[in-house]
Amino acid sequence: MNRPQVSHLCFTPPRLFCIFTPPCLPCCLLSPSEVTLALLDSANDKDPVVREQVRKSILTLGKQQPNKVLSMCQDYLVKHPKLVIGHRVVILQTIELIVKTKIDDISYPKIKSIISLASDEMTRSKDVVPDWQQAASNILVAVGNKYINDIMEEILSKFQPGILPHFFVVQTLASLSESNVYGMVPFLNAILGTMLPMLGMAKQDNMKWVFSSALSHFSESILEYLANLDKAPDPTVRKDTFSSDIYAAYDILYCSWLQSRESKLRLTVAEAVGSMSHLMAHDKLEEQLPKLIPTILSLYKKNTEHYVISKVGRPLMTAAVNVPTCTVIVILLPLQVCAPVDYSNPLTVKNHNEVLRCFSILANTFPDRLVMFVLQKLENSNERIRMGSLAVLRHLINSSKSIMETKKLLILASIRQPLADHSNKVKKRVVQVISAMAHHGYLELEGGDLLVKFIIQHCALPDTYYRPSDPEEVTNEALRSMCDNTLHLFTTTVGRLTDVLWPMLLYYLTPGQYSNATTPLCKSLTLLGTKKRASQEPNFNIDFNEQGRCLLEGAPFTRCVNGSFPFRSRGHGAPSLSLLNVISPNIHPNAETLWEKEIPALLSYLEGKGPPLNDPRVLEPVASYNIFYELSRFLFLASWLFPQGFLYRCVGVTLQQCSNKEVVQKQLQEILISARHNDAMERAGVAMGIGLCASSHLDATLAKLDDFGKSDAFKKASGIFSLLKDKNDLDVEKMKSTLILCYGYVALHAPEDQILSRIDSDILRSISNLYLLLFPQALYKDTFNALQELLRNILARDLSPDGLQSVFKHIEEWLSSGQDHERERAMNTTAHILEFYFNNLHVKNMVTFHNLGSLLGRLAPRCTDPNPLVRRAAIDCIYTLLYIHDQLISPNDQLISPSDQLISPSDHKRLPQQQLNTLIFMLFEGLVDSQSNCSRASSVLLNTLLKHRGAGLQDLVSEMLEVLHIRLQMISEEQVKVSVAQSILILATQHLQTVINTLISYPLPFDSWSCEMWIALGADSKLASQIMEMLMEKLNIMVPYVDKKESMMRGGLTKVATSHPLAMTCALKEMMLNGQSQDAVVSLFPQLFSSLLVRLGSSLGVTLPKDINSFGTNRKSPTKLAAGFDVCGVAVEALRILLARAQLDHVVKPLDQEGAWDKMKDPQQHITGVTLLARAMAKHAGPRLPAIVECLCPCLNNIYECQRVTITAFFSELLNHHVVTELMMMDVLMNNMMERISDPCCTVRMLAVRGLGNIAVGSPEKVNKYAKELLAAMSSGMEEKDDPGKRITLEAMSGLSKVLLYLDKKNVQLLVVYIFMKIKPFLESVSRAERHFCCHGYHPAASHCCHGVNPGVLAKFPIWPSYHHGHLIIPSLLLAHSPPLPCNYSPGCCCK
Repeated sequence: MNRPQVSHLCFTPPRLFCIFTPPCLPCCLLSPSEVTLALLDSANDKDPVVREQVRKSILTLGKQQPNKVLSMCQDYLVKHPKLVIGHRVVILQTIELIVKTKIDDISYPKIKSIISLASDEMTRSKDVVPDWQQAASNILVAVGNKYINDIMEEILSKFQPGILPHFFVVQTLASLSESNVYGMVPFLNAILGTMLPMLGMAKQDNMKWVFSSALSHFSESILEYLANLDKAPDPTVRKDTFSSDIYAAYDILYCSWLQSRESKLRLTVAEAVGSMSHLMAHDKLEEQLPKLIPTILSLYKKNTEHYVISKVGRPLMTAAVNVPTCTVIVILLPLQVCAPVDYSNPLTVKNHNEVLRCFSILANTFPDRLVMFVLQKLENSNERIRMGSLAVLRHLINSSKSIMETKKLLILASIRQPLADHSNKVKKRVVQVISAMAHHGYLELEGGDLLVKFIIQHCALPDTYYRPSDPEEVTNEALRSMCDNTLHLFTTTVGRLTDVLWPMLLYYLTPGQYSNATTPLCKSLTLLGTKKRASQEPNFNIDFNEQGRCLLEGAPFTRCVNGSFPFRSRGHGAPSLSLLNVISPNIHPNAETLWEKEIPALLSYLEGKGPPLNDPRVLEPVASYNIFYELSRFLFLASWLFPQGFLYRCVGVTLQQCSNKEVVQKQLQEILISARHNDAMERAGVAMGIGLCASSHLDATLAKLDDFGKSDAFKKASGIFSLLKDKNDLDVEKMKSTLILCYGYVALHAPEDQILSRIDSDILRSISNLYLLLFPQALYKDTFNALQELLRNILARDLSPDGLQSVFKHIEEWLSSGQDHERERAMNTTAHILEFYFNNLHVKNMVTFHNLGSLLGRLAPRCTDPNPLVRRAAIDCIYTLLYIHDQLISPNDQLISPSDQLISPSDHKRLPQQQLNTLIFMLFEGLVDSQSNCSRASSVLLNTLLKHRGAGLQDLVSEMLEVLHIRLQMISEEQVKVSVAQSILILATQHLQTVINTLISYPLPFDSWSCEMWIALGADSKLASQIMEMLMEKLNIMVPYVDKKESMMRGGLTKVATSHPLAMTCALKEMMLNGQSQDAVVSLFPQLFSSLLVRLGSSLGVTLPKDINSFGTNRKSPTKLAAGFDVCGVAVEALRILLARAQLDHVVKPLDQEGAWDKMKDPQQHITGVTLLARAMAKHAGPRLPAIVECLCPCLNNIYECQRVTITAFFSELLNHHVVTELMMMDVLMNNMMERISDPCCTVRMLAVRGLGNIAVGSPEKVNKYAKELLAAMSSGMEEKDDPGKRITLEAMSGLSKVLLYLDKKNVQLLVVYIFMKIKPFLESVSRAERHFCCHGYHPAASHCCHGVNPGVLAKFPIWPSYHHGHLIIPSLLLAHSPPLPCNYSPGCCCK
């Protein structure tokens, strides 16, 4: 056949590829055979991408016509015997791919020919050609996964006794044993018998390697086969089948090949020996271990790859009970544990872990010798040996707890040596050891405080200030960070350390050497104090007289001073304030109330979430005469370190609380005289301090200010403040400024009832002596003009978007003021600076207006402001903004009027994505605007943006929902709340999975705002259906609870709910509360009902977890669970809401009247409650039952007994009603009840028997149809052995009495003797309940059975020939023909 020359190959649908020839040959003219042949010609292209694409193309054709394509590949290889190796490899690889994917569609003759081809390709060359022969071998392995017998027939023909086989014949056998364990193991006994003589013939290393590798694979396959005999085709295979052959092979590998000079061969032999040792006879293995283990371990010195050796050594050590340990340890410790671990190399990490596991094995056998050896090595002069010893010690503490328990004091004494080590690398290992010791109770013992001190010392390490050249070097920063984390772990995860660390950590707050550790110390103390304070532990209250005076005087004051430079010492300000807030009851009784109010505001400011609040009023509760002198001393000693403005304010707060008038006047005099008036910050601090003092001492303060205004400004002060005075002459004008500023703060802080009368008489009079006052209107105008001029000057320095933002940030908070005049001024100022910015903007190149979204978000809601002046200015601002935007992004284009672009519905499309994100979050803030018009406008804009651009906000969905959750708590406008609900709905339509995952993670129980968010999702019926289906799918597969020990002291397990299923149940409940979800609920009613019923069963008796919200978001969880929130109650409430939403009020009403809901939640009455539910459904919601039953049936096979009990109870009651027969559910329910007869749970079996008995009540016409099954079930129930309370027995007797009433007399008369024989043991039972039931319960049934039966007939039944018929029949006849006997039992006793 003449084939066209291939010149170009392209892969385009629908035919996947086209082949063109010069000048042009359409691909549709080529047959598949020609295409395949052309591809085979191109399989050796120089470009690897083309080769790979050719392979894929042939595979695509092979999937469609496997036999034909394989034939063409085979023919191509046969017709071109001299094809280059690379070309042959590509074709062979393609054959392998086709075989792997379509082996079931390939004909058997073709399989045979492929086997022959691959075998020939693999062994054609006696030399090893890896790529070629491996590709052929892979084909045989792929075929062998299904046709193992044919493959073995071919391979074994080339694996003949006495002849050294081809390398890849052995390699293929090894690969087959790995890929098809169950197919290969039956052949291995024969293969090993043939292979053993070949081992002595192998002289070349490569053959030794392949035999060793094969033996390793064979051993692992045999072990896997033996471990899964239940799945194996031949379960009679035993370990001793292979032991002798394996030992013979082991002898050759150990005695000869293991000593090879080739490292790769040694490792492979060692790995094989390790695998083979598991199959050796026990006595042989014990005999070999004393010499095998040292030999294996000696390979560490000869090889660089140690993981294989360690992996082999560990199981050998497990068996090496009598091997001397010292040899093992001396070899293992220096070479392996002390070797550096390269964490970027997984093999070195695995090796290190394997070696540590070896030590765990040794610890079980030689604990004392091993521990002493490790502890002695801690004193070694070699750094690596010390590090290795510490690693072993840490591992032993964690892994051998029981063994190390008696050695705790010895370890505590020995660990002191490395505490003094100077190497950071050793210190890092010491920290790891201390962390392990903390978790196992070492730190509570004597000497444990030294280890805590070590951690804190290294939390205070200074920075390194250089970059280490050694990559293994541990810097001070790294070690410090590690100690920070360790201290935090001590506080949060090691509960037993709480009383050790509290209040010990407080001692480390005041010494100077620990100043850099203030942040982690305060964080840990805050966590400890919060925990103790919340649980009201007695030792939360600290006796400072007993603990030490330094805690009372130094620590609180130091923490307050930390607030003045909060970002020093690794940001110690916020942690220090948090600690003060927690321990306030210990500082002073009056501190708690004020600090709980003020400190959170300070913290908010430090986190950038609030206005500046550098307010020293936190000192008010503890202010005293002594504190004033403490402040004075600090002001003198630390004037170079702390801002004096802050300290002056602290003095003001102290004077405010001081009742000594003389002291107040004296200190005011010193402050005014000693202050540096030319320092603006100090001037402001003095004024604020004096103003605070005036709030309690107005007369004294005004008198002192008046005296100061008349005094000699250059008079030197006496006292400690004079030491801070600038020795240069003071500027009189600056002093006047200080005085006026003081009067201003006096007016601000003084009591209103006192200051009004003093403004004219004292304050204005004093100021008028200094300056001439201006008229208020002119003053306002000049001030406003000055402000605008100031802003223009600032903006002119940086005419960029950043410069504009730096000015606008000082105005934006006034835009949402509650005062009309403030909003008006802020908006006019904004319009002024935007106009100035635009008029002075000169852009040559395009600039990104990155803050456009932020500005629009602030200004757009103001377009609906109730003040018309604000509205007009806001619109002007937006026009100007868009002009600026166009100018920045298109500097050379002609400007377009904003009216052409802004008021267009598609304007949002012009906004870049990043700006859109900012705009949206600004609009979130607008939802709580002080003006309702503006908050509504924000919500409308927000929903419009989300609707059109929300699809691109995937990464922000969780954050947006979090913000909406917070905003909902502050929104009072009902219309805005409705819009927020719409926002959530829009996000859910675009990012459903993310929305669900986020809301599910909110703390339980859901707060009212979380509930509103879930309720909002029920507003759209289609979306609600999707969400409900997703929640039910997860609910049905997730673990509903876990069993946990009640406590270490008491035994027994408690069922503890898992958080996610509980949250999903709450979510379903909330969604169904939305009336618009009715369509979704009705359409999914069977699935919802069955899911909630199963959830109800698995919630019974389940408690809430202590860490219920550990899976949630970063938001604070509720500190106290809502009253009445319990696991089962949630499921019951959800089920009730489901029935109500599905308009099944006639089902709900009887359940309410009978108290069924409470019974469902009570473990003792749960079955009764479920029975009432089933009864109501059968009577009032029959048509819905078939779908419900269909959904519930698969759940009867669930592993949780509680779920099976609930479903079986429901089904059992359904059988009590004729609706089951009417709706053709009898067969399904009957089969399920029969299956439950053999359930491992007694309660399920009892309920199944009850349900089968109920058939006689609900559908008596079906009794004869199922007579055989019913009688067998009742008979089985009466013979039940595992029935402690005889519940199954009594239920079977009750069911049998019901069934007998409806059996045909002809059928029952044949069984009467058998039935009476079943009853007879219960007549003789010691149980009064059983005897009573036989007498009363069976009387009507027995009468029915024996009606017309001649007693003589009964006597002739040869059932119990060894019994005299009188002993058997007479009591039965008496039972059948006699009236009921009197009984002393209560009427309901037999039913129990």
